[in-house]
Amino acid sequence: MLDLIGYHASEPLHQRRALEPSFGEGDFLIPMIERLLDAWKVGSGSIAELSQALRGVELHHASFQSTRDRVVACLSSAGLRNSDINTIIDEWLIHNDYLLAEIDTGFDFVIGNPPYIRQEMIADVLMVEYRSRYKTIYDRADIYIPFIERSLKLLNKGGHLCFICADRWMKNRYGGPLRALVSRDFHLKSYVDMVDTPAFHSEVVAYPAITVIAREKGNVTRMASRPVIEQTVLTALADRLRSQSQPIAGSEVREAVGVASGSEPWILDSSDQLALLRRLEETYPALEDAGCKVGIGVATGADRAFIDRFEDLDVEEDRKIPIAMTRDIQSGQVNWRGYGVINPFGDDGKLVPLTQYPRLARYLEARREQIERRHIAQKAPTRWYRTIDRIYPELATEPKLLIPDIKGEAHIVYEGGTLYPHHNLYYITSTDWDLHALQAVLKSGIARLFVATYSTKMRGGYLRFQAQYLRRIRLPYWNTIPVALKDKLIRGAISGDLIASNEAAFDVYGLTAEERAILGGVDTTNGA
Repeated sequence: MLDLIGYHASEPLHQRRALEPSFGEGDFLIPMIERLLDAWKVGSGSIAELSQALRGVELHHASFQSTRDRVVACLSSAGLRNSDINTIIDEWLIHNDYLLAEIDTGFDFVIGNPPYIRQEMIADVLMVEYRSRYKTIYDRADIYIPFIERSLKLLNKGGHLCFICADRWMKNRYGGPLRALVSRDFHLKSYVDMVDTPAFHSEVVAYPAITVIAREKGNVTRMASRPVIEQTVLTALADRLRSQSQPIAGSEVREAVGVASGSEPWILDSSDQLALLRRLEETYPALEDAGCKVGIGVATGADRAFIDRFEDLDVEEDRKIPIAMTRDIQSGQVNWRGYGVINPFGDDGKLVPLTQYPRLARYLEARREQIERRHIAQKAPTRWYRTIDRIYPELATEPKLLIPDIKGEAHIVYEGGTLYPHHNLYYITSTDWDLHALQAVLKSGIARLFVATYSTKMRGGYLRFQAQYLRRIRLPYWNTIPVALKDKLIRGAISGDLIASNEAAFDVYGLTAEERAILGGVDTTNGA
């Protein structure tokens, strides 16, 4: 990462300024100091220059102290006097909260690994203060979002930020304001996908990427994916990412233009796939504009209280509904295991009076302690027995497609209209499209192109088939499709023939042989 932004000892680093905003155990800070000292010695710089060339911030007391000791040892090994070391240390190291500390502006380099902390782990009063200072904290944004915002704003003109951190913000909803900031005032210069690479000392849950953002104009982004973690390989990769020459065709470095566009998700995939996706977006309406509706199943907040074997739910018959859960559709077809969900809502959308439903009242009272522990019950004690989501019984009787959230490939299951979806399942209904035909399209490479492009990727290549990504799929209007193609789609879905479904979907979209190849499809026009 130091190589990637030009933090080399061969440069006059003592005449420039670098910042590490969360230095922890010094994994970045110590190598930065070593390079800085080498440059300072060669350049015969002054102590004053050296003391202004670096800032490091750390909140955790034990980490600050242990790394401070390492910095002292590093400066001592360089032959500096104790009085100079104390002067330098006092300037370099800041024991404080980076998001609140007073830090002088004007850095040429900001380098590091910002903390990955969810909002619910932070005191409410502190989050209020953070939100008042950082406009990119939006929705459920993790704390690394304001770290990036502040770091970008501390850059000099032409300065570079290089972070390794979770890549969720590049596509998720909460990253929208930060993406807009980058698009407006900065240049997304380099991106290296580090998912499934041993980038850290220990296993981490986050999905990391190395991102270089410069305070300059520019719309070309150089990208690489999952490099081998060896020094010679990474050094060579950094050189190629920084090179002024065009990437060699077929090399591990590729380019994309206009990745950062307002608050839109960043598309960091192959240029061929991006070109196809853009053509489809320009040609066809979004899925919901083509007569389909995307939703998510019911969240109860206490499944053990509200969900059980249908026959064991000792409540009035109109207070329970058969429910479809992820395990019911694992085979690709619905195999209902016999579970149901309590429905505490009347047809008017209000909670039913328990006085009118004695069996429901007894059932809920027996589980009241568990139900009342939920936040929604504590927030509205008189409505303690409601599920988080309202239940609409008519949805159970409507034919639908059921889609689990996390899958490697599109897992689209037809449900004929007897079950209510659980909150781990998304569903699609349609007043226009035949659902079997729609199932064939959604199981094709077309749907995967959209979801893979806009979804955040999980370990092992899994994708998030969430409503926000499903809604981005483009779909022709049903009445514009020839009858023969409609029949081909329906037959492919009902028979479970994925090849036939894929070919029919490609025909519906009029894909060329080259476009079919991009999606890994079959060119049937030449008998292939």
